[in-house]
Amino acid sequence: MLLCIDTGNTNTIFSIWNGTKFVSHWRIATDHRRTADEYFVWLETLITLRHFEMDITACIISSTVPRVVFNLRVLCNRYFNTRPLVVGRPDCLLPAYPRVDAGVTVGPDRIVNTWAAHARHGGELIVVDFGTATTFDVSDEDGAYVGGVIAPGVNLSLEALHAGAASLPHVDVTKPDQVIGGNTIACIQSGIFWGYIGLVEGVIEKIRAERDRPMKVIATGGLAPLFEQGTDVFDSVEDDLTVQGLRLIYEFNKEAGNV
Repeated sequence: MLLCIDTGNTNTIFSIWNGTKFVSHWRIATDHRRTADEYFVWLETLITLRHFEMDITACIISSTVPRVVFNLRVLCNRYFNTRPLVVGRPDCLLPAYPRVDAGVTVGPDRIVNTWAAHARHGGELIVVDFGTATTFDVSDEDGAYVGGVIAPGVNLSLEALHAGAASLPHVDVTKPDQVIGGNTIACIQSGIFWGYIGLVEGVIEKIRAERDRPMKVIATGGLAPLFEQGTDVFDSVEDDLTVQGLRLIYEFNKEAGNV
C-alpha cells in the first residue's frame, strides 16, 4: 500500500492507497517537534482501529513546512523500510515542471494540486485552495504550474481581525442569512463570507482576462464546500485533490522506474 503524506501549515494528512482506492484519511496538527516514533505510534493505533494490516510498501510526501520533512522521512525509512519520494526534491520526477521566474521555489502542494486537477479535467485550469492561505494556482495546457495568486486564508483573516480589534469577538465561518448584519457577529460573518466570495470571483475574472481564454475552476480545501454555497464560479469542488495528486506523481515515478 502507498502512504501519501500532505503537510500543510496547519494540519498534516496521512492517506493510504490500496492500489484501487484510498481506504483511510487521518489528520494531525502540523508540529515540527513531533518525532518519527510519535508519528508511528499514532498511525499504528489508527490503523489497528480500522482492523487492517499496516502493509505500507511505498511513501510520498508533500510539505509546505520544510522542518517536518526530516522526521517524516525517518518514519518512512525506519518503520516502513522505504525511501519516500518528496515532491520538490530533485529525485522526485514530475509529469510537468513549473514554468515560473528563474530561482523561484514553488510550494509542493501547488504543484500537486494543479497536476491532479489537470489529470482529472484536462486543459488550462485555475485551482482555488482554501487553506491557511487562499491560493489560486494556474496550470497550462500540459498541466504545468505557471503561476498564481496568494491571499490571506479565511481563518487567518479572522484571527488577525480578532487580535487587532479588542472589541471584536472571534466567530465561526458560516454563510449568513443576509448580507447586512444586525449585530457584530453577523456583520463579521457577512464580511468574511461575502468578502471572500468577492475576492474569489474577482481574482478568477482577472486571471481569465489575462490569459484571454476560458478556464475551468476547481476548488479544494476544507472551506471550499462552504464558499460553493455563495457562488457558481466553481466547476468542481474536490476535497481529495492533493492526495490524489500525490498518488498520480508516485505512479508516474514508478512507471519511469524511479522507485
